[in-house]
Amino acid sequence: MEMNSAKRVEIIIEAPMESRLTDAIERAGVTGYTILPVLGGSGRSGRWSREGQVSRAGGMVAITCIIRPERLDELLESAFEVVERHIGVVSVTDCQVLRAERF
Repeated sequence: MEMNSAKRVEIIIEAPMESRLTDAIERAGVTGYTILPVLGGSGRSGRWSREGQVSRAGGMVAITCIIRPERLDELLESAFEVVERHIGVVSVTDCQVLRAERF
């Protein structure tokens, strides 16, 4: 099987910002992504957890997408317009995919 190079972008952001971020991602031409709830973690401000929260307002989500390397800059510029003003982490890693035509 032939493997193809791609970029995996993961953005963790406050849950209320989910739709703004996905709108920005879509404006950058990304057609596929996955959204997962973040149950807790630890960061600069210490440990945190969604345990006991009634609403998702205090929670975080992880939005992950896999894209062709040449689309990375446009995606990061669009996403950063949302992320820069909010709590969030953006990571980019190299990955290999089958069926590159899907990305």
